[in-house]
Amino acid sequence: MLATKTNLPGGAPNFRVGDERLIKVTASAAKKVGSLLARQGRAAGVLRVAVVGGGCSGLQYKMDLQDGPANRDILVESGGIRVVVDPKSALYVTGSELDYVDALQEGGFKVKNPNAATSCSCGESFSA
Repeated sequence: MLATKTNLPGGAPNFRVGDERLIKVTASAAKKVGSLLARQGRAAGVLRVAVVGGGCSGLQYKMDLQDGPANRDILVESGGIRVVVDPKSALYVTGSELDYVDALQEGGFKVKNPNAATSCSCGESFSA
């Protein structure tokens, strides 16, 4: 899942390079993330996917657009976009697929996570 450790010059963050076994992005999600990054003027930016405590079932996903990876992140290129995951969140998202559904009801980003033991009825949180 992880390749070589990358050390960038000039004090840039150290991060590792992973692959789609960590997280895979569907074409629909990649298109949406790409358009959001372009709209924010961050064409070379990344999508951060994290797992934080909260929600009905104890854990929930947090997604954010950022300029690049931070120290200790795992960087995955999937669907033409770059996704970063911190090491703690990687324990929960390994094998997941990020999709985007363009619909009025139940639309938006969806994470299909094989590690989720249960999820709440709203689909916004899970337990592992």
